[in-house]
Amino acid sequence: MDMKVVKFGGSSLADAEHFRRVAEIVKSDPSRHYVVASAPGKRSSSDTKVTDMLYQCYEKVRNREDITEIFGAIAERYNSIIRELGLDFDIGGELDYIKNAILHHSGRDFAASRGEYLNSLILAKYLGFAFLDAESAVFFRENGSFDEEKTNEELRAELATRPYAVIPGFYGVMPNGTIKTFSRGGSDITGSIVARAAEASLYENWTDVSGFLTADPRVVKNPRPIRTVTYRELRELSYMGATVLHEDAIFPVRNAGIPINIRNTNEPDAEGTMIVSATGEYDPETVITGIAGKRGLSVITIEKDMMNAEIGFGRRVLEVLEENDISFEHLPSGVDTMSVVVSTAALDDRRERVLTAIQRAVRPDSVVTEDGLALLAVVGRGMVKSKGTAARVFGAISGAGVNIRMIDQGSSELNIIVGVEESDLNVAMNAIYREFVKK
Repeated sequence: MDMKVVKFGGSSLADAEHFRRVAEIVKSDPSRHYVVASAPGKRSSSDTKVTDMLYQCYEKVRNREDITEIFGAIAERYNSIIRELGLDFDIGGELDYIKNAILHHSGRDFAASRGEYLNSLILAKYLGFAFLDAESAVFFRENGSFDEEKTNEELRAELATRPYAVIPGFYGVMPNGTIKTFSRGGSDITGSIVARAAEASLYENWTDVSGFLTADPRVVKNPRPIRTVTYRELRELSYMGATVLHEDAIFPVRNAGIPINIRNTNEPDAEGTMIVSATGEYDPETVITGIAGKRGLSVITIEKDMMNAEIGFGRRVLEVLEENDISFEHLPSGVDTMSVVVSTAALDDRRERVLTAIQRAVRPDSVVTEDGLALLAVVGRGMVKSKGTAARVFGAISGAGVNIRMIDQGSSELNIIVGVEESDLNVAMNAIYREFVKK
């Protein structure tokens, strides 16, 4: 049976007018059985997301400040949606309970999660669907990690009793009964989890853009949409800064072989982007799928003669980073040189401690750090089939007058990663886009 799970982001559920659009989309296709809802987003550029307002309530209570005004504004957001939709639905009791719980220090995650909870109650009422609280079906372990198998089992059983339902995104429950949220944007993850449990044929993720773009529109003017992207390509692009979909939302559906369709609530007829497990199709003219960049990086460069013959050298360096709670981004290395790219923010307050520990661990000839690095990833499943792709990448960057500080290519030939000065990143991205996409 054709079964779709649909998730709507905060921009798609910001006000009553958006609720009407969402209802039209859901009702237009009977195979859309399960809806995952986010909290109301911004109605305009000067507006505030409800989740941010709820975080403010939590902080005010911690600081012993009054929340009457800000919580009143939150209540009015929801009540105005109900009024404008013409619903006979009173959430006054829910609002009173939530306010009282926040005042009695129910926790930051509880406060933040109520945006999705209330929006889902209203959407379920408007659609005539059942409401399934994520608190009863999405589980975390004692250490705060997501319990995938328990969730899949329990959620599948809950969905079996509800042919059509609305489920709040973003949160679940800890073993002790307290609310636990995913990281921001976590409703994408909930949608993926529901799609797996429902054994959906498709997971539609509705947002305010018509799918993924070949490059960041804030950097490249009017970049071309990506029609089809594989999970592996998406993982690379998301890690490097593409933000249409939460990167952790990929895993539950990828493992189940369920495709994702990124769609635009404001342009429901647009095809959007299909995210699939694998495809042999690619554009031989464009070759690449997308370009993404990541700023705020530093490189630790370690030099030592005969490093390659010293057993355990790299392990000892990485142990220093692990002991200082720093993860590495990339490891471009030579025979007598090892470079470790890390987040500057993670390194900053531990810099001297890390350098000293590396000196003790491996006794290098030299160890230095350089800041101001950006990584640029050129990603594409077609690159392995196209000769001269790397030369074109380097030629485009060089032709734009940008110095390449680092080169790293994965063994799968799915991507080429280039390190440049942060100040040169935008120039380099535009140069590559012109070379491959816009002649």
